Order: sequence, then structure tokens, then C-alpha cells
Amino acid sequence: MTSADADGADDQPTPAGRRSGDEAITQAAERARETAERNLPEWGDLPLPHDTANLRHGADLHSGLLALLPMVGIWQGEGEANDPETGEDYHFAQQIVVSHDGQNFLNWQARSWVIDEDAHFVRPDLRETGFWRIGDDDSIELLLAHAEGSIELFYGAPLTQTSWELATDVVIKADSGRRTGGAKRLYGLVEDGDLAYVEERVDADGDLIPRLSAKLRRVAG
Repeated sequence: MTSADADGADDQPTPAGRRSGDEAITQAAERARETAERNLPEWGDLPLPHDTANLRHGADLHSGLLALLPMVGIWQGEGEANDPETGEDYHFAQQIVVSHDGQNFLNWQARSWVIDEDAHFVRPDLRETGFWRIGDDDSIELLLAHAEGSIELFYGAPLTQTSWELATDVVIKADSGRRTGGAKRLYGLVEDGDLAYVEERVDADGDLIPRLSAKLRRVAG
């Protein structure tokens, strides 16, 4: 899930399934033309900066967040999941909003919904909100609250300039919440500029098993 190196040599053939450097630049420009002016809505006049999911608008990104800069945006796409209660696999669609207001953290909002094989809506699914922080040594902290009734603290680090790996340090379940085990997550921008991720989670037997994976296209930012 790491980004592939672009092949920019004009006198070399481009391997099948791999873009040339010129193609990569062209496709990135096309994506930017579609998304560059899209952003979060602003509600009323506030005495502080509005949240922005677009690095071209709003407050400047805090210098402490540069290692997370590629994640800022609004992302939408589809993925595969495994229900830990039934063991059944299912399809889902998802929107993730990664925004900031100039302070030294990123706002994170993710919500998903179950879809059928034709991508039609079936029912709401998972929902989480939280904050990404990053230390002077590039260690990442991700604090998440889940609508299903749990709070998690992940720690991790960048693997490359466009990929990040994290694992839970603390998982707290509310009395009314759904049982959940620890988890590992890997996020990365893939060759076409999409945001892809996988999550593995500890099951009732203590085994780390696949839980979620998705590929999301930038729709704003």
C-alpha cells in the first residue's frame, strides 16, 4: 500500500499497469481540478478559524503536522468488512473527513454504511470521530471515539511520506458498548492518489484477524 515510484524516463517503455511520470502528473492535475475548490461548509461567522479540509483554503496547516499533510481532505469510497459478531463478510461505503483549524492536530470523522452487491444503501454501519496528533519524533497519536460504545488510543509512526501504521495502546468499552479488541491500522496513498487502508482487530480468541479494508477517492481538498 506504499506509493510506487513514478517512471519518468521518456526513453524507456512503461511497464504494464504502471504509469509514466507524465501520466502521474496529468492524472494528479485532473484530480486537483475536480477537488481544488471543494471544502467543508461554513456555518455563520466565528471568532476563530473555520475547519478546513482543503490545504488551499483556510488556516495554514500547523508545521507539526507536515508528516500527515497528504491525509487532509474529504474521501469517499467502498470497502470490505467482516462482522465480528456473525463472522460474515459484507460490503460498505464510507466517507472520511480529515480537517484542521491551524492548531497542532487533525480532526477525523469517519462514517460508513452497508451496501449490497449493486452498491445500493442497506443500513448505517460504523461511525467514529477523533484527533490525530504527531510528536517531535514523528510518533503518531490517534484518539478515537466510536458510536458503538468504545474509546481507543492508537500509537504509530509514518512508514513513508504517504503511509502510516498504528496499533492500539488502550481500548475502553462503555457498559452499553459492543465488545471490541485491540487493533492495527495501516493507511497509505496508493499510486492513483486514493487513500487505502486495512484494519486488523483482535477477536474473542485473541487472534488478530482482518476487520476492514477500503479504497477512498479524494472528493475535496
